[in-house]
Amino acid sequence: MRYTVSIVFRQDFVEIVGNHITIGVTAKPVGGAANKEIIKKLAKHFGVSSANITIKSGHKSKEKIVDIV
Repeated sequence: MRYTVSIVFRQDFVEIVGNHITIGVTAKPVGGAANKEIIKKLAKHFGVSSANITIKSGHKSKEKIVDIV
């Protein structure tokens, strides 16, 4: 399933409305730490392995497109 993801920094939450996810991230966007945290949170929320989640676009943006298998 493909989702659009919006990032909010300095908060810790996951909110899903339809195909849009708003996620709070506490990690700083340095060296991919924030993207790793996003993948971990989504994997835990959906109950899948981290390997089943890929960021398709927006690696350096607050707006991302994510595929969850």
